[in-house]
Amino acid sequence: MSKIIYGIQQVGIGVANHTQAWKWYMEHLGFDIRIFEDNTIAELMLPYTGGQPQQRHAALALNMQGGGGLEIWQYKGRIPLLPEFQVLLGDYGIFAAKVKCPNVKKAYDYFESKGIPVSQLSVRPNGEEHFFIKDPFGNFFEIYNHGYIFKDEKKHVSGVGGVVIGVSDIEKSLKLYRDILGYDTITYDKTAVFDDLAELPGGKGNFRRMLLTYSQTPKGSFSKFFGQSEIELVQVLDREPNKIFKNRFWGDLGFIHLCYDIKNMNDLEKECTDKGFPFTVNSNVKHNPKGNFTMGETAGHFSYIEDPDGTLIEFVETHRLPLIKSLGIQLNLDNRDPYKPVPDWIIKMLSLKRVKQL
Repeated sequence: MSKIIYGIQQVGIGVANHTQAWKWYMEHLGFDIRIFEDNTIAELMLPYTGGQPQQRHAALALNMQGGGGLEIWQYKGRIPLLPEFQVLLGDYGIFAAKVKCPNVKKAYDYFESKGIPVSQLSVRPNGEEHFFIKDPFGNFFEIYNHGYIFKDEKKHVSGVGGVVIGVSDIEKSLKLYRDILGYDTITYDKTAVFDDLAELPGGKGNFRRMLLTYSQTPKGSFSKFFGQSEIELVQVLDREPNKIFKNRFWGDLGFIHLCYDIKNMNDLEKECTDKGFPFTVNSNVKHNPKGNFTMGETAGHFSYIEDPDGTLIEFVETHRLPLIKSLGIQLNLDNRDPYKPVPDWIIKMLSLKRVKQL
């Protein structure tokens, strides 16, 4: 059986103060569902943590309106580092997380009323409204039009729907983002100086900009919750970009990885290897042959690859997800038809994991 990609599970974000950051994301972006929270040692990421296991505090938070989550990640045994330079649009790595929004104008008015730094309300090359916000920690989020809502909670925005990634060569990057991750539809492919990017750091440059999405709706598991996603590849044409995580560890400040919820990890590994993107981290190396790895109360199998410029892509095959811990109710995904979506009423039980205060 070939690999199945259900959707973007989360974007990892390194922070200096876990509680402070999560409070902000809860209040302003609605990420208030705690899937797991874990204070242990990251033992398997040695290629990206200086060759040493690192103590960390991590939590996966979702927004019940649908979309991917945020994995909020803080080092506990070292001070996380800022980039050595001002990160500019087009630098190699994840520049911004894309956040789905049912009403862009209302969301714009909300963020502006709260004094949150916002770019001008503008139009993307596909004609849809969007804007960018900057959180208090220096991270950019693109708020873009996406009308689908899994569970309407009257929030200004929903979950993560993609990322803006700086790349050195879009054609090389397509070998991963199109040929493996399945983003087979080019919504636009434009080269210009773009007015809607002008307020971003480095945004007045000359770019080739390609927006990718799926031609088919993802199916199975949590696909209805994660929904459609998009990847925007940005190639700067008039300067030499930096690598955002140059001389830094995974887990340092900023967007650290893009994670996909998948099925059939072994088939995915073979495909990635055959196409020139071998796994650099695989949880089954140290754990049982199934690759089972626990994060808090959840269990699964995870792996990492790098895109052509070193940006980290994570894959997670979830085996077990607790729903009501006190009653011992959990979802075992190993025994389910991988092409059958988890019923909506079960997913909505995740609302019981809501965090009201930290």
